[in-house]
Amino acid sequence: MLLLLLAIILAMGGVMLLNKAYTPEYGLDLAGGTTVTLQPITPNGSAPSQESLDLAVNIIRERVNGSGISDAEVAKSGDNIVISVPGVGQEEVVKLVGTTAELRFRQVLAIGAGSPPPPGELATQAPTPSPSPTTSGGKGTRAPRPTDSAAPKPSATAAPDTNTSPAGRALSSGLLKPSPGAGSESSTEPAQPGDQSSKPGNGSAAPTAPPTAPPTAADDPMAGVDPTGIDPAALKEFQTLDCAKQTNRGAQDAPDKQYVGCSTDGSTKFILDKAAVTGTSIDSASSGVDQTTGEWLVQLSFKGQGPDQWSKVTTTAFNSQAPRNQIAMVLDGMVISAPVIQEPITGGRAQISGNFTQVSADELANQLKYGALPLKFEKSSIDEVSSTLGADQLRGGLIAGAIGLLLVVIYSMLYYRGLGVVSVLSLLVATIVTYQSVVLLGAFAGFRLSLPHIIGLIVSIGITADSFIVYFERIRDEMKEGRRSLRTAIEVAWVRARRTILIADAVMFIAAVVLYFLAVGGVAGFAFAMGLTTLIDIAVVFMFTKPFVAMLARLKFFAKGHKLSGLDAERMSETVTAPKSAPQEA
Repeated sequence: MLLLLLAIILAMGGVMLLNKAYTPEYGLDLAGGTTVTLQPITPNGSAPSQESLDLAVNIIRERVNGSGISDAEVAKSGDNIVISVPGVGQEEVVKLVGTTAELRFRQVLAIGAGSPPPPGELATQAPTPSPSPTTSGGKGTRAPRPTDSAAPKPSATAAPDTNTSPAGRALSSGLLKPSPGAGSESSTEPAQPGDQSSKPGNGSAAPTAPPTAPPTAADDPMAGVDPTGIDPAALKEFQTLDCAKQTNRGAQDAPDKQYVGCSTDGSTKFILDKAAVTGTSIDSASSGVDQTTGEWLVQLSFKGQGPDQWSKVTTTAFNSQAPRNQIAMVLDGMVISAPVIQEPITGGRAQISGNFTQVSADELANQLKYGALPLKFEKSSIDEVSSTLGADQLRGGLIAGAIGLLLVVIYSMLYYRGLGVVSVLSLLVATIVTYQSVVLLGAFAGFRLSLPHIIGLIVSIGITADSFIVYFERIRDEMKEGRRSLRTAIEVAWVRARRTILIADAVMFIAAVVLYFLAVGGVAGFAFAMGLTTLIDIAVVFMFTKPFVAMLARLKFFAKGHKLSGLDAERMSETVTAPKSAPQEA
């Protein structure tokens, strides 16, 4: 066991060395950070309900924890929400927690250029999309852009998970070639009366264009749009919408109404049908890598009526002409992708792919996984938090911990003498393992050490010392009962002591777990540290303390009951070599 513990310590040290992680990550109170105040915005300007604020606080807290950020605080302040994030440069977290993140799947009804052409420009031909089947997500974006030119390009795929879904795949390759439908009219068609394109000096109508970029005249953004089934109000809004002046990012689009929106880069505008599937039907969302292409993607699974709704809308799109054979994914009022559905997708699973990076895929998955905020927010203030006070508190906490540790060492050496060496070395091993654990958790799990954590670690010194005392006192009891040898007493005492140690540590760990899940902020941090050190205490007692005591029992200094061993006859009240009875079984 000693060799196994040594191997674990060396392995943890090797991981720290390879990752150049030598010190813990510090929390908001020790390292400073950023405090952001979010102000809710309601449609009618009235005060938000407390129920919606409480829900927003819970969702934001889950999102922050899902991002791997520890020691972050989320609380209400009047009608505002205050978020305190440790460290510097946490803009991505602030951006994540303040968005609505309500994903809606809507069938595309019409597509047009995001902005009208400049005055005097000839309407000749719609821009030809690039042959690339993917798009550039763009630095700082939350999702892949549907387009990066004036015409929409393939931006994403919505495909079933091949491991669980029987069939169906939604691809964007259809965006590269024209197909019959409302969005693919030819320049050979006679110009309509009143068309600006038929007047002198305005050029001619555009020739055949890709289905997602219908030809548009300079004065008629509705050219090529099939109005069948489209709400007149949506048609009017679509006609006047200029995506270059879009203001609907973060909009709470009503799922039961047709919606007019823009792509994330503003190059394309859409008329979208009522939401067929909403974000509340998402059961899980996770980022992953496509094993075939090596590209990052976001995998979705639906719950409740979601699988049936998803199957129905993909079937409807598959049986429609372009551009109505596309399903738009709308996030925060923006179309992040609109893939062509080439087969109905069943099985309740889908994929969003494009030019994701690991960061953007993780970010979108967290947004979808932790739900939509019930309110729209704007950042009313952003303040930097100084770590000056935290540094003083850290110094005081370390001094208190050192004093406590020193007192335990002095007490152990005075009372247990030779056995006190075992308790001192056990505390040293526990300290090393605890430090390594905190550093590695900071490097790989986003754990940040705060003052409540330090308090929990200091309190754990007493918990660890209790385990040694229980074992040592049980050894003495066995010696007083006249065991034949110290070796026998050690083994019998261990069988009885370990039960007490496990029960005590189990009670402490259960209390830590309950406190961690029921409390928030600093109290939860204290509970986490207490639970971690309780587990380390069990490992040290089983893998170091007991084997080390058994090894010392072979030395004459302890076996013969030397006066400084802590097992001398005077302390045992009886000689070690004069047994009263045969050894008892546990």
